[in-house]
Amino acid sequence: MYQWLQDSYIFRLMSRGIFNTRGFGRVIEGLTSYFQEVTRSCVTGATPMSLPASMAQSRRLIRSFHVIAKPLGSVCNLECTYCYYLHKKDLLRDTTTGAMADDLLETFIRQYIASQDADSVTFTWHGGEPALLGLDFYRKIIRLQQEHAGKKQIKNNLQTNGILLDDAWCGFLKEHQFLVGLSIDGPKQLHDRFRVSKGGVPSFDQVYRAARLLQQYEVPFSTLTVVSSSNARHPEEVYRFLTEDLESRQLQWIPCVEPKDFCTTAPGRWDPAGMPVLGTSAASPGHPNSVVTDWSVDPDDWGEFLCRTFDLWYQNGLGTVVINWFESLVRQWMRQPAQICSLADVCGRSLIVLEKDGGLYSCEHFVFPQYRLGNLRDTDCRLDDVVYSPRQRKFGCNKRDSLPAYCKQCSYCFACNGECPKNRFIKTPDGQPGLNYLCPGIKRFLAHADPYLRWITTQLYRSIPV
Repeated sequence: MYQWLQDSYIFRLMSRGIFNTRGFGRVIEGLTSYFQEVTRSCVTGATPMSLPASMAQSRRLIRSFHVIAKPLGSVCNLECTYCYYLHKKDLLRDTTTGAMADDLLETFIRQYIASQDADSVTFTWHGGEPALLGLDFYRKIIRLQQEHAGKKQIKNNLQTNGILLDDAWCGFLKEHQFLVGLSIDGPKQLHDRFRVSKGGVPSFDQVYRAARLLQQYEVPFSTLTVVSSSNARHPEEVYRFLTEDLESRQLQWIPCVEPKDFCTTAPGRWDPAGMPVLGTSAASPGHPNSVVTDWSVDPDDWGEFLCRTFDLWYQNGLGTVVINWFESLVRQWMRQPAQICSLADVCGRSLIVLEKDGGLYSCEHFVFPQYRLGNLRDTDCRLDDVVYSPRQRKFGCNKRDSLPAYCKQCSYCFACNGECPKNRFIKTPDGQPGLNYLCPGIKRFLAHADPYLRWITTQLYRSIPV
């Protein structure tokens, strides 16, 4: 979830002053061979995350992957209208209660660290709401990580709705250098539209308080904003609230796209006969025959939201605000790998899920029985073997291999790469299934941003200050 931020290309260049350094060209030249290796990662089953000097001689790719751990499963203290995970307890027939067992937690931490070739290992704790586990659970995590870390650097991310954060929590997060992802959808009237408790009680005031508390304790946090039918038509209001009022400098845009049968039908298992054609009323929300929920973002609104927030970022935030989509696209316009998995040509190494019972799944958006890879409790199941298995490799490469001809012929295919496979449930104009629901909005945005992205990358290559 946060790997794009911790590996943020522009952010690292800014922090090192490379934007204003005439030696930037040497950096690009030095990275060229590395990025060529990255493009071959689907074949070798490895995903490089860094390139130590020793690798230049050995040519051995670093084996590294990212797991989203859900030690409390789907349990949450909110009941957001658009939540894609609350139903997993019933879907997965979870009969367990409480948190992940101690022995399973230690097995995961030990294997996860041992399976990584990189010098730095990042843990992401997710839910549901992971703060419901309490501080003692995370103190246990820190102790286990220290026992098994060896010489590796350990980092922790916590994705939270912020409801339970208090002084004790923030002191702990500061002490152990957690990066926090805080879910907030904009100002009060937009946030409270869908982010409510089980009794329908709005959550904005508590989340806003949590953000101020994190700032008070100097805990780094990234805001995660779900762009839905509620806030998509208010891009300037959302952007200005997050960057000016909340003073967030690290933003994530997540498009809300949910077929009406998302609770029961796994992505990629849709009936092609029921897929609507691009441009028809069924391929957008709010219509009687629509295939998506009413809270899903309209493709055109998603495109407009990206265009407007990109303009604001370009005018006022370039160099000071990091946004996941824009960060990745600058990199891709330089013909380098995508920073976020939804825009990459292949996937399968960044959002693997560990459920509280030990179940492993191909991706956080594919936690369905059909995409179960095994269980960490099984004696013959090792984490790295599952991640680099032929089955998971096929899952990752299918993102590229299943693209319809309509996508392959698009001049922006290198940037979009068909976006996330979970959203590929409409047909192309000539009737081929597997087109991304967001296609028209993404295409419009990329055409809009193209000249500005070219200018930014030109300045980077020329080492002219942006």
